[in-house]
Amino acid sequence: MNHIRTRTTRTRRTALVVATAAAFVLAACGGDGGNDDGGSAHEGPHGSASASAETGSTTGSSTTGSETGENAHNAQDVAFAQGMIPHHRQALEMARLAADRSASAAVEDLAVRIEKAQDPEITTMTGWLTAWGEDVPEPAPSNTSTGSTGTESMPGMDHSAHSGMPGMMDGQDMAELERASGRAFDTMFLTMMVEHHEGAVEMAGTEKAKGRYAPAKALADDIITAQNAEITEMNKLLGKK
Repeated sequence: MNHIRTRTTRTRRTALVVATAAAFVLAACGGDGGNDDGGSAHEGPHGSASASAETGSTTGSSTTGSETGENAHNAQDVAFAQGMIPHHRQALEMARLAADRSASAAVEDLAVRIEKAQDPEITTMTGWLTAWGEDVPEPAPSNTSTGSTGTESMPGMDHSAHSGMPGMMDGQDMAELERASGRAFDTMFLTMMVEHHEGAVEMAGTEKAKGRYAPAKALADDIITAQNAEITEMNKLLGKK
């Protein structure tokens, strides 16, 4: 069933890329990529976050939720952070491809903003999990390292373990994006990132509804606001109303 859903999603996405390519209307000057300090791009946790939260975290589950006051957290908070980290890493991987593939200054600007927002958030999420005594997701093996804390995963990484998460691309998607360049890259990047953001918003909504840790719920609220704004921005670049 997951295979069929993945194939259907890829077919739908491919059709969307083809359909939007002709209508691609990136600004001719390419300079208006949004506010430099605009809503930071956030990515949400994976689809198993809600399920794992129902049964408790895999490490330290006996004490999860025992804290009181501002440090109190529950299994949903743990699942949110553990899912958000790989989701962020893939967003960074996609964003870093834009520097030498994009034909649009607007797309490049968006990619820079995504990286600027996501990288420190990985560090923040890692800090939460460490403080809670929970497992921090390991970066997927890669032949390339950026030297940036927590974001070693780069083109060529194995995406199979996370391809079932809402909004996450699988290995074939990422390989196609890596091979693309120019306008074709820009259209594919924006189409994929819209889907990626939609997954983030979905997971952020779950955290807001079921989480307990105040900073995590606040971040989830930021994700919904910022990523919905970026979805609108990207659809505009794709020529959609």
